[in-house]
Amino acid sequence: MFTNIGIPGLILILILALIIFGPSKLPELGRAVGNTLKEFKSSTRELVAETDQEIKSVKHEIEEANKTIIKD
Repeated sequence: MFTNIGIPGLILILILALIIFGPSKLPELGRAVGNTLKEFKSSTRELVAETDQEIKSVKHEIEEANKTIIKD
């Protein structure tokens, strides 16, 4: 979608944000966006870690089942 915004595009976005929100609300808006991105990143890492743990658990169960089958 947004493959190449470039510097002029970013400047235009910042000017529009200044006009719409005003200079007093921009720091507040920036903090909110930053906190949202930080929370999203944290949640994504947790989800990946949980998925990796589940995959390891299933692999271990499969290995144990294979050992049981081979012994019998």
